[in-house]
Amino acid sequence: MTNPKVQAALEGLVGFLEVRGASVQVLYLPDAPGGGKQGVDDFLASGKTLEDLKPFVHDGLREELLLAGTLLSEVKPERVEWLWPGRIPLGKLTVLDGDPGLGKSAATLDIAARLSAGLELPDGERCEPAGVVLLSAEDGLADTIRPRLDAAGADPERVVALSTVPDGTSGGIKVERMISIPEDLPAVERAIRRVGAALVVIDPIMAFLSPDTNSHKDQDVRRALAPLAALAERTGAAVLIVRHLNKAAGGNPLYRGGGSIGIVGAARSGLLVAKDPQDEDRRVLAPQKSNLAAPPQSLTFRLQGTENGTLRVEWGGVSELTAATLLSAPLDGEERSDRDNAVEVLRTILEDGPATAKQVQNEAREAGVNPGSTLNRAKKELGVESYREGEAGKRGGGSWYWRLPAIKVVNPHGWQPKSESGVGDPDKTAYLKDKPDPSLTLPAPLLTVDNVNGDNLNPVAVDEPSRHEPAAPHRDPEAWEETF
Repeated sequence: MTNPKVQAALEGLVGFLEVRGASVQVLYLPDAPGGGKQGVDDFLASGKTLEDLKPFVHDGLREELLLAGTLLSEVKPERVEWLWPGRIPLGKLTVLDGDPGLGKSAATLDIAARLSAGLELPDGERCEPAGVVLLSAEDGLADTIRPRLDAAGADPERVVALSTVPDGTSGGIKVERMISIPEDLPAVERAIRRVGAALVVIDPIMAFLSPDTNSHKDQDVRRALAPLAALAERTGAAVLIVRHLNKAAGGNPLYRGGGSIGIVGAARSGLLVAKDPQDEDRRVLAPQKSNLAAPPQSLTFRLQGTENGTLRVEWGGVSELTAATLLSAPLDGEERSDRDNAVEVLRTILEDGPATAKQVQNEAREAGVNPGSTLNRAKKELGVESYREGEAGKRGGGSWYWRLPAIKVVNPHGWQPKSESGVGDPDKTAYLKDKPDPSLTLPAPLLTVDNVNGDNLNPVAVDEPSRHEPAAPHRDPEAWEETF
């Protein structure tokens, strides 16, 4: 059995070399004839040659010998360190949600300015001067970001803006592209080290996620944000992620941020900016998630004009309003119904493609939508289509899928499109919306998988029935979905 400490040292050495581009081979010698350990010198002294060593050379580490997990006895307890106590932890992800135009970006720049200059934080907490990295996709550096930082008293020598990276040349001109997370995190880390940053602001996160990341899928989001969280932990910088709210109303505030629940799930702290329902011009910064400390009090602020023609944040006192209270208030003077909420949630779930009925119902339930009658009403309002995929001819086989309706050209063989004058044989004319006659509906082709055996998958196409043949008995999808 390999000594765990020796194995840990070996893993550390191999990792050190590999991250620097080295190709590493490891020699795993067998035990000596007497059962004891032996080194290369012992091996050669026994009469063996260098050629005899080759069978014991392994490319990299042997997986079966790798140490699994971390012994907690090896973990040194640490206290959580804070950039802004109770609100923004150092070395962790924090999410700031809010509707567009309410001052999220202005508030983050105010905090960045205070940090860069070592000024008091909005609640009076002191902070040491430190650098800031800004990733902004929506505001101009010269006409918005720099003037707002100046108005807030920032030290611009400690603030670095980073939104793009070089992407080769075109016609002799250097080309840049938007930073992509997680692919371009090394550039972010270099910016952190350049100014000794204690804060990284990503505004908004959706603009910087990799094109390969589906922001509505939990697994995609967590895979993208895990390296970002590791960067925060490695550098000790707080990473503040800015998001817009979705259009749903009410419910748990954690489900109101755009994209997957995995975004706020990856964060250790969550904040919300919203209008004060009692004062149209006052904003409230409220906690909505607090994994590392007791939830802090909500704070108020206003946006004020300045002499240089920009905005600055004027902080007020504490507020009794919570994130749940703020998001339960009417939007633009109107309460949105449960059905409106369900329609928005359902559209979000299906906008990237079909999903099983069970998956839709589970995600709707997580978003606070009744997966029964409320979801079915939203389904009808959106015109969501149901279809089944599975083994042909087997009762109960396969799964029901939901998808958003798509506009399709209907022009089957033997049918004529409707002429501009509307003259034609009605029995040979198909309309997408005007002819509800079910006999004129073309069923989607079915594809089943036959003879599943290991890797042998034989797709078998099932022909569409002729419009002149009697339709086979078909169970109502709505009734069927109740079984999921």
